Amino acid sequence: DVCFSGVCGGEFSILRTPQSVVFREGSWPIPGERIPDVAALTMGFSVEEDLPWPGLGVGDLFHRPQATVLVTVKGVDKLPVKGFSYPIDNAVPFSLDGVANAIHTLFSEEMPVVLQLAPSEERVYMVGKANAVFEDLSVTLRQLRSRLFQDNSILSSLPLNSLSRNNEVDLLFLSELQVLRDITSLLSRHKHLARDHSPDLYSLELSGLDEIGKRYGEDSQQFKDASQILVDSLQKFADEMFNLYGGNAVVEVVAVKEFNSPLSRKTRSILQASQSTKENPYNLAYPYNYDYSVIFNIVLWMMIGLALAVIVISYNLWNMDPGYDSIIYRMTNQKIRMD
Repeated sequence: DVCFSGVCGGEFSILRTPQSVVFREGSWPIPGERIPDVAALTMGFSVEEDLPWPGLGVGDLFHRPQATVLVTVKGVDKLPVKGFSYPIDNAVPFSLDGVANAIHTLFSEEMPVVLQLAPSEERVYMVGKANAVFEDLSVTLRQLRSRLFQDNSILSSLPLNSLSRNNEVDLLFLSELQVLRDITSLLSRHKHLARDHSPDLYSLELSGLDEIGKRYGEDSQQFKDASQILVDSLQKFADEMFNLYGGNAVVEVVAVKEFNSPLSRKTRSILQASQSTKENPYNLAYPYNYDYSVIFNIVLWMMIGLALAVIVISYNLWNMDPGYDSIIYRMTNQKIRMD
């Protein structure tokens, strides 16, 4: 039940799919800005705009995955991963903030795991009671470096090949792989987080391979070895997440050579009203809200029901037999006779 998907610099690859999530084999392009919507729909959340992408099927609406893991890999066009592959149309930066907000809104009283981490940029976002488990996770460059030289690090088991433990660029790449292993290690020690009823979200951004490509060149042996090590690590990471969540998790990988534009977040401004006037000089109607069809059907059928009720009541009143009017009529009539 785990879906491990990868978007690889123009390619979106699915390694594993849960029975409740259906991906169709084909070469349909997926817009880069709609990747968060794919994650939301697979988890059973609604999106503001319909996603007319044939690659994602309906699936089982009553059994949704318990976790979504999205790993973004920079610096490579595609990764030789197993599974379905879809090209990306317009690889732009994206964020899973909308999915995280939906989880917090719907499951605020429970213990969902929401972890967003970019090790090379020392950017981390952890919210919720369950994230106390990940407080020991290495997030800064200094913590990552010291973590690598501990006894139980990946340096003791991972074949480095042409990579060196004395080079900072190589250590950055390896430290990101260490984060993947540490996440599965922490989850294995706290399995109750993967067995509760609240969905979990993991968003990881890895740029170590991109730095190796810039340092040694994409034709270098170091880059080739690092790419193979990364593929093997991601595959192992997918398998471990699959087992930890009992076959009920979605794991996605986004690999992009380079984003087309920098990530910009929408912010509110006190000049928003005046700006909207300039942006819409022709006084065009705004796009209808995605709840419009729901509201329209409620109002329509309520009006039809009320109209039918009025017609039926009016017909029965018009054709009522005065002899069978009511007990009030008969009692009043007898009282008049007695008087």
